Amino acid sequence: MSGLFVAFVIIAMLATLGVLLAGVIGMATGGEFNKRYANKLMRARVLLQALAVLFFAILLLLIGQG
Repeated sequence: MSGLFVAFVIIAMLATLGVLLAGVIGMATGGEFNKRYANKLMRARVLLQALAVLFFAILLLLIGQG
């Protein structure tokens, strides 16, 4: 069961990294993309980061019980 949460943590972390990089690159280039998607990307990053932390906490709880 903890192997499943390891996969969830890794996927959530990679998704967070992808959204973060898209936001940083968009901000660096500026233009219409940044104006249109900057807030949406920031919200998505915060949501994915919270999800990754939640999965990590569940993983730690499962490891602590075993």
